[in-house]
Amino acid sequence: MEEFKIHIKNVVCQRCIMTVTEILNRLEIPYIKVDLGEAILKRPLIDPEKKVVQKEFEKVGFEMIMDRDERLINDIKSLIIEDVYSSKISNQKLSSLLTSQLHFDYSHITHIFTESEGQSIQKYYNAIRIERAKELLDYDELGIAEIADHLGYSTPAYLSTSFKKATGYTPSEYRQLDQKNRKSLDSV
Repeated sequence: MEEFKIHIKNVVCQRCIMTVTEILNRLEIPYIKVDLGEAILKRPLIDPEKKVVQKEFEKVGFEMIMDRDERLINDIKSLIIEDVYSSKISNQKLSSLLTSQLHFDYSHITHIFTESEGQSIQKYYNAIRIERAKELLDYDELGIAEIADHLGYSTPAYLSTSFKKATGYTPSEYRQLDQKNRKSLDSV
């Protein structure tokens, strides 16, 4: 069976995937699967369907991506989020992960990303890891050393230094705050 992939901007979490799934079901668009940043359809969308799907996506803050570079950026973000939020610790270097999954030279990937997003892939990756650290600190189930290990920081001290630089607080201070300042992943 032939597959047709559509790329969808801002689909960055499980709830987003469920929302896209619900929209496709409601519009009776046959699909194989919905994942971070994409949906694999059983057939291509015809023009009137594209407009309806795009309108429904826009209502919930999503957007179909047609431009090749935008799709690449969306794929980069999806892979980074998936890596940071996965339950297993990845020892694979970010550059290796991206080049093996996207089949582009890393210099090309970084150039396109930096030009479009105004920040490096590494800076984006670090920001996503900090948001994940905030979430894990909020849950209060893991110690700082466990969070550092889970997120691939070489030491808890390195996590603390990076966290303080990004937020103005140490992880311990952040945990004590009444008013947390977490960001949604699509705004990082």
